[in-house]
Amino acid sequence: MKFRVSAVQYHLHTIQSFDDFAQQSEHYIRTAEEFEANFVLFPEFFTTQLMSIGDDQGRALSINDLPDFTDRYLELFIRLAKQYDMHIIGGTHVIRRAGKLYNVAHLFYPDGRVAEQAKIHITPSEVTGWNMGAGEGLEVFETEYGTIAMLTCYDIEFPEIVRMAKAKGADVIFCPSCTDDRHGFHRVRYTSHARAIENQVYVVLTGTVGSLPTVDLMRANFGQAAIITPNDIPFPPKGLLAEGELNHDMIITADLDLDLLYQVREKGSVTTWRDRRTDLYPDWE
Repeated sequence: MKFRVSAVQYHLHTIQSFDDFAQQSEHYIRTAEEFEANFVLFPEFFTTQLMSIGDDQGRALSINDLPDFTDRYLELFIRLAKQYDMHIIGGTHVIRRAGKLYNVAHLFYPDGRVAEQAKIHITPSEVTGWNMGAGEGLEVFETEYGTIAMLTCYDIEFPEIVRMAKAKGADVIFCPSCTDDRHGFHRVRYTSHARAIENQVYVVLTGTVGSLPTVDLMRANFGQAAIITPNDIPFPPKGLLAEGELNHDMIITADLDLDLLYQVREKGSVTTWRDRRTDLYPDWE
């Protein structure tokens, strides 16, 4: 099975209203539609742009204000997914549950359904700066194009959680990300390649670009989208179907062929998933 994915290098800049955010988001989705994409991926924390709208005194909103936009965020992306007949991974949005903040990836189906995956591993800055809570479980999601997982940024740096996603049947890992410098960016990028090789899956990765000068922890962004494959003969030599230009406002698109994954798992140059030594180390079956 083949299907087409797009990944958005979302340009963060100060806005004046929720409508500004909605128009920018729809612009990327309309672009993906022109490329006939079946999925479009937005980055982690892209809804922090809403904090730049500010309050009545012109001060930027805080992270505790961001969940107040949740209903409008959900309504917007449910409408866009249905209107454009597209699966939208709406980056992540911060929600509040039982008085605690969580960084949650959302999958919007074309039929109006919404699935959620909270970020499982929380960085020190997210804990100290925003008191973010950690997700407590991993789900995979069935779509008409196969089984996917959503693992956010820091999550991809942990081999065990991607093993679990693959063991649950995921062939594609969508990874919304947000990094503020080269070090963080390359940690996520390099480990995305490692996870694709280890598990013989596709990884679709993207990040924020631009700047929110008034929003704490979002003043710097260093991002680049990439559509990553296992490293084997049926795929590009560097394991890259497409990548964006660093720190540019843009969208990338490529076709994923699940049959190629199944071929290399069965008789590739290496068969990393099949050759796990579970007699020597614990693993997910």
